[in-house]
Amino acid sequence: MFKPIVFMFIFTKLFFSANSKTHPADIKALNALKNGVDPRSITPGSCLSSWDFTIDPCDNIFTDHFTCGLRCDRVVSGLVRVTEITIDPVGYSGSLTSVPWNHLRYLNTLDISDNSFSGLVPNEFSNLTRLRRLGLSGNSFAGEIPSVLGSLHQLEELYLDNNRLHGAIPSSFNNLTKLKRLEIQRNYISGEFPDLGSLKNLYFIDVSDNNISGGVPSTLPLSLVELSMRNNKLNGNIPHDIDKVRFLQVLDLGHNMFSGTVPSVLFRHPSLEQLTLSYNEFSSLQAPAVDITLNSNLIALDLSYNKLRGLLPTFMASMPKLTALSLEHNEFTGMIPAQYAVKAAVAGNDNTSSFERLLLGGNYLFGPIPGPLLGLKPGSADVSLADNCLYRCPDAFFFCRGRDQKSAVDCKSFGPTIP
Repeated sequence: MFKPIVFMFIFTKLFFSANSKTHPADIKALNALKNGVDPRSITPGSCLSSWDFTIDPCDNIFTDHFTCGLRCDRVVSGLVRVTEITIDPVGYSGSLTSVPWNHLRYLNTLDISDNSFSGLVPNEFSNLTRLRRLGLSGNSFAGEIPSVLGSLHQLEELYLDNNRLHGAIPSSFNNLTKLKRLEIQRNYISGEFPDLGSLKNLYFIDVSDNNISGGVPSTLPLSLVELSMRNNKLNGNIPHDIDKVRFLQVLDLGHNMFSGTVPSVLFRHPSLEQLTLSYNEFSSLQAPAVDITLNSNLIALDLSYNKLRGLLPTFMASMPKLTALSLEHNEFTGMIPAQYAVKAAVAGNDNTSSFERLLLGGNYLFGPIPGPLLGLKPGSADVSLADNCLYRCPDAFFFCRGRDQKSAVDCKSFGPTIP
């Protein structure tokens, strides 16, 4: 009985070893990837320090050696292929241009985020036809975004943020029909944002902190849940049919050059919860029908640092879920509506929420402070009324601290002078 048992053990070991052997082409590509990294940036204990090609990188069954950052799967003829490369964010530096990416034909995840890789994004990525996730965030890649990335038809997540990329977003991205998440924020991207309306699965876009010009695309993916185009050079009007993007929950267009009227569709959008339009040049807003605001899902609304004029919009106090409202540093005039004071002072219930933040400073509001606000205690709500034309606003009143109130000269053309 002894010999058959020994034979079976040896056979099993040889069988699994043979079936775990990494494809030679993958080994060559992995070797080139490591050789392209500055050895001084490979610290002891890091993933790449474990890449020892004297043994099979995918054979972790009968050895104590563990090759960090890789996933391998058996796919063809007894050989395994590398299907995932996800290395640790420890500051590796180097280039990706010398890697024969066409060898890694079964790769579905490549993530080297939060390191110090530099150079161009390789055009040879187009050979990674099974790729579902590409993460290059937080490196120092420069040059333009290769248009050939639009040929990666299986791609679901694309992270190019926090690099030094410039030029336009390739129109070929419209071919990424399975794309779900697109992040290109904090680069030097310019030109107009392409039409990605045909991407039926795309739910997250962040292109903030770039130099993108033009307007919000008239056709947006109907699947969008979050769109951030903050801090660009966008102008023009917000599409009036944005309510067709019926799953949209977060819209951030702050720090741009939009002007004209804030359309009422944004206040009656069926799913929008956070709306940021601060630091633009809007001069007016279109109020929705009062009964429609009762269906609003807005929780946070920021219209600060614009050129909005007229009376404070009372309909905002009737939005049942709105808890944070910032109208700071505009040109609003008139008295503070009693509805605002009540919503800030009265506790919410199951059907309506109170204001937890109400920022009205830096306008031309005049008259007395509504009684409910005078009864608020510090810490009950974050309210700012500083730098207006209000009277009977005690110097020690914590809502009025800061620049206190404007001078009578500043307030003269907007309302009664301060006594």
